Amino acid sequence: MDISVVIPLYNEAESLPELYEWIKKVMDENHFTYEIIFVSDGSTDDSWKIIEDLAAQAPQTVKGIKFRRNYGKSPALHCGFQRAQGNVVITMDADLQDSPDEIPELFRMITDDGYDLVSGWKKKRYDNKLTKNLPSKLFNATARKFSGVKLHDFNCGLKAYKQVVVKNIEIYNDMHRYIPYLARISGFTNIAEKEVRHQARKYGNTKFGMSRFFNGYLDLITLWFTSKFGKKPMHIFGLWGSVVFFIGFVALIFVLVAKLMSIIDGDLRPLVANSPYFYISLTAMIIGTQLFLAGFIGELISRNSSNRNKYKIEKEL
Repeated sequence: MDISVVIPLYNEAESLPELYEWIKKVMDENHFTYEIIFVSDGSTDDSWKIIEDLAAQAPQTVKGIKFRRNYGKSPALHCGFQRAQGNVVITMDADLQDSPDEIPELFRMITDDGYDLVSGWKKKRYDNKLTKNLPSKLFNATARKFSGVKLHDFNCGLKAYKQVVVKNIEIYNDMHRYIPYLARISGFTNIAEKEVRHQARKYGNTKFGMSRFFNGYLDLITLWFTSKFGKKPMHIFGLWGSVVFFIGFVALIFVLVAKLMSIIDGDLRPLVANSPYFYISLTAMIIGTQLFLAGFIGELISRNSSNRNKYKIEKEL
């Protein structure tokens, strides 16, 4: 099979018939063998009924997954990826803002140019500039800095992948924003970007609020931290624990030397507890010890993890 199209959706009943016909038209014109996997993420409208009707009309090409409740886009993509059988997997949103006309070129870039992943870039957008465009640019700039993946639009729903990529990355929580970064961590570094057409929303309202940008930053920090130190927590906790403990130890030496000099001069009045350095040393040594122990416990947990020696092997003779 040439292509699997994975479409996560939440309450997009109005757009589904038009989206299906559009995809079908593009696939038939290019003589692709394909499947369309709709993932209803706890929709409360008629989305699932429409998916059932489409599957009845085209049982060989239309497949559906229905969640009992709304879990989010990442779980929807994860389940869609598990079921995908096409050599190239393409994701797009169900709101008609992603154009299926982009599919042939995305397919060519994967199969002919040899890219592992091609991410769409909606250079010209029809969203509200204040509430979506500006925060999105700031978010993408931060993601580029942290991940090292040079993309303009990490969160574009229109992407194409080799099948091996989607089978070797794990998408959880809200990590769908960072699929290119997840792919890079898994060893798929041949990542490209394609400028795609963005269309104004035709039906319904956007399902995303401003909170996704704040959550996105937290997820980015989590992903960066776990990718660098997930298997070696002592390298960060032990290092900074030692540094902080050393600062506290130096402050303690300063306090003791000052007290000793006072005793030599015959002045017994200054109390050790009156010096601010005493509290600096006490606090720093406690925090340093806690950080070091956190790294040690993290190493014990990592050592006993079932994934401690799980590596991505590409080929074997």
